[in-house]
Amino acid sequence: MIVELDQMKQTILPYKDTLKELKGSLDLENKERKIEELERQMEEPGFWDNPDKANAKMKERGAMREAVDGFHKLSTQYDDILTLIELGEEDDDESMVPEVRAELDEFIAELEELRIETLLSGEYDNCNAILELNAGAGGTESCDWCSMLFRMYSRWAERKGYSVEVLDMLEGDEAGIKSVSFQINGMHAYGYLKSEKGVHRLVRISPFNAQAKRQTSFVSLDVMPEIDDSTEVDIDEKDLKVDTYRSSGAGGQHINKTSSAVRITHIPTGVVVSCQNERSQFQNKDKAMQMLRAKLMILKAEANAEKLSDIRGEVRDIAWGNQIRSYFLQPYTLVKDKRTGYGTPDANGVLDGKLDPFITEYLKWKSTGGAEVGDDGEDPE
Repeated sequence: MIVELDQMKQTILPYKDTLKELKGSLDLENKERKIEELERQMEEPGFWDNPDKANAKMKERGAMREAVDGFHKLSTQYDDILTLIELGEEDDDESMVPEVRAELDEFIAELEELRIETLLSGEYDNCNAILELNAGAGGTESCDWCSMLFRMYSRWAERKGYSVEVLDMLEGDEAGIKSVSFQINGMHAYGYLKSEKGVHRLVRISPFNAQAKRQTSFVSLDVMPEIDDSTEVDIDEKDLKVDTYRSSGAGGQHINKTSSAVRITHIPTGVVVSCQNERSQFQNKDKAMQMLRAKLMILKAEANAEKLSDIRGEVRDIAWGNQIRSYFLQPYTLVKDKRTGYGTPDANGVLDGKLDPFITEYLKWKSTGGAEVGDDGEDPE
């Protein structure tokens, strides 16, 4: 008997129970019935009379179909791997080892990915995500950190096959970005990225300091789902302050000469949203209102339906002690999450978009109750 094949057999056998548990978590029978129901609706006359509603149903069907097909593929893979192992053992064929190992590694990776998706059961988890980064106190240093985080999330989106659309950006006075709003489009984008909401802390030797002193910088990240107009959020027009201003950045003469950018302030909560990416003031206002509805919806949910006027006081400062994660570049490299306790020395990899381990650990942590671990590294000097 080839030892490697026997070891791989012992590795895969316990996954039979894992597949059984996953089938229950996915609620496959109900998903398959719902898919059939949606497909019948899609064949009815007038299905596309309301494009927004039709697209939402198509998206819902696609997500469920992906889960069902993913599980069936894993079940088939499980049986195929066992068959390959048995064939190799019968023929005492050592050449089967690399093929079986490759199949086994792929099976485990895809199984873990599907298990994580079962944790994305929130009402808006399958939506696109809108992110807002804001530099904290610290001038150029914090603005540079803001631009590094913008790149990190853009690279993560690229790795996932998602698209990125910048909605609004305010550049730093000397370097970097003071604030940026951008949308990441892709299935479950919000479900994954909601784990990133909070204050992010960077510790490094400052490239902007001639004395090469260690510097600590903070940037806050807000994350909200892209919601459609059918989502009801009670907003009184009298509570809104709408400002228009000239768009900045690329865009040609039109974008520089007209006040097409829009900033909306919700006076009771102090929530501010802005958009300058669209070509007209009307389109920018429409997108900004969509962002405002999403932000107020989340704030209300987080406050357990308390009055919106009470919510703003719960927002934490962009400063030491309020961070969710710390990124150390000097005197050693480490990225550590304060909530889950997960960390990695591959700081450069994380800043290049390798965020999935942190997202996975957060989703697991949240599903078990989410008790914060605490210390995420040394205090700043």
